[in-house]
Amino acid sequence: MATKKVTVTIPEDLLDEIRADAAERGLSAYVAEALRFKRDRDRLRELADWLQEEHGPVTDDENAVALDELEELDAEHERRRASGKHNAGEAA
Repeated sequence: MATKKVTVTIPEDLLDEIRADAAERGLSAYVAEALRFKRDRDRLRELADWLQEEHGPVTDDENAVALDELEELDAEHERRRASGKHNAGEAA
């Protein structure tokens, strides 16, 4: 994959924390991953906004069901992580 060097300004205390967290994989990889995550969240927010415009706001009941499903997925993910099970193609 092609890369391009850029200059960014980051608060010094944040940079110190990031460098400590990113030590093994490197600062560039850490920042690229964070930017991808932010971009993906922005796209999801745009989708959620559009869906609400098209279909109306999410009800409290719908929100509760979604949060329950997320908790179940998180629990399953944690079980798989604890057991060391990381099979490709399976939901995590």
